[in-house]
Amino acid sequence: MTATEHAVSLVHAAARAASDKLAQHILAFDVSDELAITDAFLLASATNDRQVKAIVDEIEDKLREIGAKPIRREGERDGRWVLIDYGDVVVHVQHEEERQFYALERLWRDCPLISLPADVKAGSTGA
Repeated sequence: MTATEHAVSLVHAAARAASDKLAQHILAFDVSDELAITDAFLLASATNDRQVKAIVDEIEDKLREIGAKPIRREGERDGRWVLIDYGDVVVHVQHEEERQFYALERLWRDCPLISLPADVKAGSTGA
């Protein structure tokens, strides 16, 4: 099984929004074969808590414009790791320190990457 077209379109919109707010290390994984609860994960990093919030706000604004509403959001108060659950897609926006410590990309490295649009400036992918 692979991520649905809808999930991929949400990933692309969220990745563009994160890129617009200068997120770093933007990666997307197709986790549909491993998890029954979602099709894709989008990971993005920020260098400080304010930037995490700005990225989260931009992602929510852009996805709302295309009719997507989050089911759940967690971690916003601390501003270090915010998870936004859209059902088909789960977005993780992490402070760079949390990104390195938790290394989600290592956990999901066996899952296929979802290619991102050319206009997404993903930055360095090493973490």
